[in-house]
Formats: sequence, C-alpha cells, structure tokens
Amino acid sequence: MDYLVLLGRILFALIFVMAGPGHFTANTIAYGASKGVPLASIAVPLSGIIAFAGGLSIALGYRARWGGWLIVLFLVPVTVMMHDFWAMTDPNMAQMQQIMFLKNLSMLGAALLIAHFGSGPLSLDNRK
Repeated sequence: MDYLVLLGRILFALIFVMAGPGHFTANTIAYGASKGVPLASIAVPLSGIIAFAGGLSIALGYRARWGGWLIVLFLVPVTVMMHDFWAMTDPNMAQMQQIMFLKNLSMLGAALLIAHFGSGPLSLDNRK
C-alpha cells in the first residue's frame, strides 16, 4: 500500500512539474495576458515557479503539506481566470473550458487533502 501512495503522489504532481517550465515561454505569457492576467510577464512565470515547486515537493514528499498549499495557491486563480467557461460564446469552447475547470477543481480537492494529511509513507517527510 505504501507504493500506491507514492505512485499517487507522483502521478498527481507530474502535471505541475511538467507544466511549470512552460510558463516561461512567450506564448504562455501572451496567452495569460489575453485572458486578463495582470502583469502577465511577471505573474505567469511566477505561477510556473509555484506549480513546479509545489509539484516537486509533493512528488518527493518533502514538506508536502506546503507543496499542497502551493498547488492550491496556483490552482485557485488559474482555474477562475483561465477556464472561464461561463464567458464563452462558442459551445465547443465552453464545453472544453468547463472540462478543464472541473479537472482543476478535482486537483484542487486533492491538493487540499495533501495539505491536510501530508505526504504519507515513502517520502522524505517520513524518512526514518
């Protein structure tokens, strides 16, 4: 069962670790600006650092509760600003953004669980 928790942490964290560096590209910064992100040239790369650090923390199980809170800090504004399905006029785009919004809500729930319960077994937090 210990390995199952480790696998779950790694799979959950993978999206944040992989997506974090992409927040430094001109295209991602421009997309953030087009969605109304204030100071996108600063906020988008900063969000990438937060996502990467939170994901790495959770994957390694090092201060995973803090990592969970970093992911919460990342997901709340991103979910509301970037996946505003209620503002879409194209039904296909609205459906896609609603799916992304709900995906982020589920990840937000998992991040809150990690923030509360911590990393579990086979983690740097629980090394003996």
